[in-house]
Amino acid sequence: MVPNTTTPPAERVLVIACGMIAREVLAVKAMLGMDHLELTCLPAEFHFYPDRISPAMDAAITRAKAEGYQHIFVGYADCGTGGLLDVVCQKHGVERMEGPHCFAFYQGNAAFAASGEADMLAFYMTDFLCRQFDAFFIRPLGLDKHPELIPDYFGNYEKLIYLAQTNDPALDAVAENAAEMLGLKYERRFTGYGDLVPILEKHAN
Repeated sequence: MVPNTTTPPAERVLVIACGMIAREVLAVKAMLGMDHLELTCLPAEFHFYPDRISPAMDAAITRAKAEGYQHIFVGYADCGTGGLLDVVCQKHGVERMEGPHCFAFYQGNAAFAASGEADMLAFYMTDFLCRQFDAFFIRPLGLDKHPELIPDYFGNYEKLIYLAQTNDPALDAVAENAAEMLGLKYERRFTGYGDLVPILEKHAN
C-alpha cells in the first residue's frame, strides 16, 4: 500500500493485518472515511502457518515504531497462535481484534459463541477464501490431481458455511460449487464486515 506522506506517522493509525482481510479493512476505511488509517499486511499464507504470525508481528511493530508510528492496531484475532500473539501485543502495548479467528469476528464474536456447538463440524469460507479457493485449498492439498483425497481432508465436516462480506454472485457460485465438490451441505450467511467495523472505528478515532 502507498503510504500517506502528507500526515506524519505519529498522527496516523497503522493497522498491521492479516493479508486475508486487507480488502475488508480498506473497505471499512473507505466506508467510515478514515483517511488517517494506514494498512500494512503480513502474508495471507500465515493462515496455514500460525507459528509464523507472532514473530513476524513482533518485527512489524518494532519496525513501525522505529518509523514513528505511535498508534498501532493488530488486525488479527488469536488465529491459532495459542496466546503468543497476545504476548507480543502486551510487549508493545497494542491491542488486537477480539476473538479466536476471523470467522468469529466476521459473524460477531457473540454470535459465533452462541452458534459454536451447532457449527462444530462446519468448514468456513469467506470472500477471500472464495477468491483464493484453488490457490489456498485445491492445489496445496493436491486435490486437483487427486480428488479421491477429499474424504481424507474433509470427511469430518458436515457443512460448508460461506460467511459473505459482500453480495457477489460469482463468489456465491464458488462457495456453492465448493460445497458440492467436498460433499458438504451448503449454508450462506451474510455477515458484512462484522466486528471489524466497530473495532476499527474505535481504534481509529
